Amino acid sequence: MRRNLPALFLVLTVLGFGLAAGVRYRLDDWISATVLPAFEVPVGVEVVARDGSLLRAFQVADGRWRLDPGPVDPLYLDMLMLWEDRRFPDHSGVDFRALLRAGGQALRHGRVVSGGSTLTMQVARLIEEGPVGQWSGKGRQIRLALALERRLTKREILGLYLRLAPYGANVEGIRAASLQWFGKEPRRLTPAQAALLVALPQSPEARRPDRFPKAAKAARDRVLARAARAGLISHQDAKAAMAEPVPRQRRAFPALAPLLAARLLREHPGATRIETTIDPRLQRRAEALASGAVRGAGRRLSAAV
Repeated sequence: MRRNLPALFLVLTVLGFGLAAGVRYRLDDWISATVLPAFEVPVGVEVVARDGSLLRAFQVADGRWRLDPGPVDPLYLDMLMLWEDRRFPDHSGVDFRALLRAGGQALRHGRVVSGGSTLTMQVARLIEEGPVGQWSGKGRQIRLALALERRLTKREILGLYLRLAPYGANVEGIRAASLQWFGKEPRRLTPAQAALLVALPQSPEARRPDRFPKAAKAARDRVLARAARAGLISHQDAKAAMAEPVPRQRRAFPALAPLLAARLLREHPGATRIETTIDPRLQRRAEALASGAVRGAGRRLSAAV
C-alpha cells in the first residue's frame, strides 16, 4: 500500500489541477458572458470663465447635480482607498477576504456590520442603481465587478465612482458634493473636508450634515481616526480636524452671468464645457453694482450692465 501512495498522490494532484482548470474556464466563460450596462455617465454642462473657474453649472437631464470630477485632492483619494478598499490597485474586482470577513461578522452579530464591497462592486451597483446592503444583490455585483475589471482600467473605474458616488438629495459625485458643502473645487481639501466626503456616500441621507450633523461628524471623525492610525495624517492634525464643525447649510451652485450661460447652453447643444472670456472678479463686481442699484425698487426697475 505504501508503495502505491506516491502514484496515488500524483493521480490526485493531476485530477485536482484538472478540476481547478475546468472551474477556471467555466468562470471565465461566465464572466465573459456578462451583459454590461452603458459606461457613459452624463455630466452637467459647465460654463467657465477665462481663468477656468466655474461660472455656472447645469443639471443633467434627470435633474441631478453631477459634474466631471476634474482634479481631486490626493489626500481624499488616499482616505477613500483606506476606508473603502485598501486592495483596490491589486484585486480583480472582488476582495474575497473582505467578503469572508463581512459574512463572518454578519453571522456573529445577526446583522450586516461591514459590507465587504470593493470600489468596483460599488461602481457596479451605482451604474445599475442596484440594491444597497442586501446580500441578494451581491451576486450580480460580483459578476459585474469582475467583468468591469476586464473592460476598464483602474483609473476608469475610479473615475466612474468619482462621478456617481451619492451624496444625498440629487447630488452625485465628488465635485458636485464639494461645491455644495464647501463652495470650492475638490482639488484642494482640508483633512476634515476630505474625510467628510469619504464618509457621506455610505449613508448619504442619514449623514447629511444639514439634517443630521451629529451623525455626519461621527462618521467623518471615524475616517479621520483611521487616517491618523495609518499615518496619512498626524494625530495632531486629526484632532484639529475633529474639532471643526461640519457644514450646516447647503451652498448654491455657482451662477455668475446666468443669462449668458443659459444662452450659450442653447447655442452649443451637446457640449459639456463652454469657455468664455468673462473675468469672474469683474463679473461679481458688476452684478453686485447692478443689484445694489435696483435694491428696494421691487419690480418697477431693472438694470443691465
